Amino acid sequence: MEKVEEITIIIPTLDESKNIGNLIKYLKLHALRPVQIIVSDGGSSDNTVSIAKHEGAMVVKSLKKGRASQMNFGASFSTGNILYFVHADCLPPENYFENITESVKQGSHLGRFQTKFKSRSILLKFNSFFTKFDWFICYGGDQTLFITADTFKKINGFDEKMLIMEDYDIVKRARSQFQYAILNGKVLVSARKYETNSWLKVQLANRTIVKMYKKGFSQEILAAEYKQLLNYR
Repeated sequence: MEKVEEITIIIPTLDESKNIGNLIKYLKLHALRPVQIIVSDGGSSDNTVSIAKHEGAMVVKSLKKGRASQMNFGASFSTGNILYFVHADCLPPENYFENITESVKQGSHLGRFQTKFKSRSILLKFNSFFTKFDWFICYGGDQTLFITADTFKKINGFDEKMLIMEDYDIVKRARSQFQYAILNGKVLVSARKYETNSWLKVQLANRTIVKMYKKGFSQEILAAEYKQLLNYR
């Protein structure tokens, strides 16, 4: 009998009431089979939790705030053999379910999609184009991340000491041992970070943080520097 791939979708949230309801509806609508959706909340002060529950998601309140901790906590309740981590302000491609399950059937242990921003900006179209390439800068959470539950367990999930760049870290660790895939579909990503700042300011901030990360600066310094460089969350 052919193995049936089951997906658990994990969404870390903090005050995402504007996005969470539509995202859950969208994920259910475009799944070929019922999916388990877990919202791991970091202490929202708005209606994120009540909206997520109303739309049928399992809501868990993470013991620790921070995406790495929240995603690990959410994953601890999963029943699927594939984990799919999605940010609340992103919409995966409509065929996300079949693309992910087919990639896993073909031997992939983890992977991501490409991106398209909710913006007409030529500069952001430029950014989107480069997410097709296998570059370190494209390991971020905006591209979403799927990973088999077995692989996630073997690498001990996200590093909860990471205050920033937790997505880059898990991909770097996992792909050194397991097969990694870049899928053709595009995730529709919020441009709010670029709208609050400027395109150039975001690029310079990202470049600075990546260089500091590679040089081994502490997470505390990286998080503080990023907060200084950008007006975002």
